Amino acid sequence: MNNFNPFRLLLILFGGLVMLFILAPLVSMGLSSQFGTLVETAKDKEVYESIWLTLWTSILTTFLFSILAIPFSYFLARNNFPLKKLLCGLIDIPVMIPHSAAGIAILGIIARGSPFGSFCSEYLGLSFIDHPSGIMIAMAFISLPYLINAARDGFEAVPVQLEKAAYTLGASPSKVFFRISLPLAWRAILSGFVMMWGRGLSEFGAVVIIAYHPMVTSVLIFDRFNTFGLKYAQPVSVLFIIICIIVFILFRMLSGKTRKSSDYSRYG
Repeated sequence: MNNFNPFRLLLILFGGLVMLFILAPLVSMGLSSQFGTLVETAKDKEVYESIWLTLWTSILTTFLFSILAIPFSYFLARNNFPLKKLLCGLIDIPVMIPHSAAGIAILGIIARGSPFGSFCSEYLGLSFIDHPSGIMIAMAFISLPYLINAARDGFEAVPVQLEKAAYTLGASPSKVFFRISLPLAWRAILSGFVMMWGRGLSEFGAVVIIAYHPMVTSVLIFDRFNTFGLKYAQPVSVLFIIICIIVFILFRMLSGKTRKSSDYSRYG
C-alpha cells in the first residue's frame, strides 16, 4: 500500500519554511554571540535594571488591567446588543494602528498640559511622562485586545446550559461567574494573559513616545544600536530573548497544569 501523500508533503514543506523563517534569525543571532559577552552584558547595571523594569511593568500591567478586561469579556460573550460587532472592532484598533501613533494619542491624554494629566499631577502628585506608570499605560493600550479577545472566546466556549442549571438551583450571577464560567474558561484566559504580557513586554513604539527614560529593554536595545552599533545592541537582545523564552515556558507550564480544572466533564 502506497502511503505517499503529495499534499501532506507540501504542507510539511510549507510548515518547515515558515519555521525556518521564524527561527533562523534568532538562532543566527544566538550563535554569533559569545557566552563571555553575554555574561558581561548581564552584569551591566543598566541592562539588568532595564530588564527588571520591563518584566515587572508588563506583568503588573497584565494583572491590573485583567481586573477590568475579564468581566468585560464575559459581558461580551453572554450578551447580544446593537452595535456589538462595532464595539468588538473598536477593541482591536490598538492592534492595527502604528504604535508610534498610539503613543502620540496616549500622550495627548496623559501629558501634563491635558486635563487628565494636570489633575493627576496637581492632586495625586503623579506624572506619567518618563515614569513606570506611563510605560504601563502604553503597554496596556497596545496589548489589552489580546486578553479581551482570548477571554471572550473562552467564555463563549463554556456551555450556557451549565450556567442556566446553576441559576435554577439558586446561584447568584456572581457565584455562577466565579464558580462555573471563570474556572471553565481559565485556560483561554491564561493564554490571553500570556499574549498580553508578551505583547506588552516587547512594546517599543508607544513606550518610547511616553517614556524614553527609564528605559525598558526594547528602548535600551534601540538606544545602544543607534549610539554604539550592532556589536553592543546584539548581546542585550540575545539576553532578553532568553529571559522572555524562560518566562514564556513557565507560563505555558502553568497553563498545562490548569487543563484538568477546565475539563467540562467534571460538571457533567
